[in-house]
Amino acid sequence: MASKKIDRLSFDATLEELETIVHQLEQGSLPLEEALKQFEQGIHLVRAGQQKLELAEQKIQILLSQADGSDQLPPFQPEQGDE
Repeated sequence: MASKKIDRLSFDATLEELETIVHQLEQGSLPLEEALKQFEQGIHLVRAGQQKLELAEQKIQILLSQADGSDQLPPFQPEQGDE
């Protein structure tokens, strides 16, 4: 799957594709070259998913902004190890 195609996937489709790859890799039956290709594809999917989540977070922050520019909720601060 090309990187441009990954960018067009919905967040849910990205997760489904990633789950499929993880399942294939966990089985351990893929030849090394195919496993490396699948791993690389998985990395691309993870990055695309992270970008989609960051965009959603930005949209939520904009929607929650009050007229005076302050946020109704404090900005999201991920805990150590969540990144």
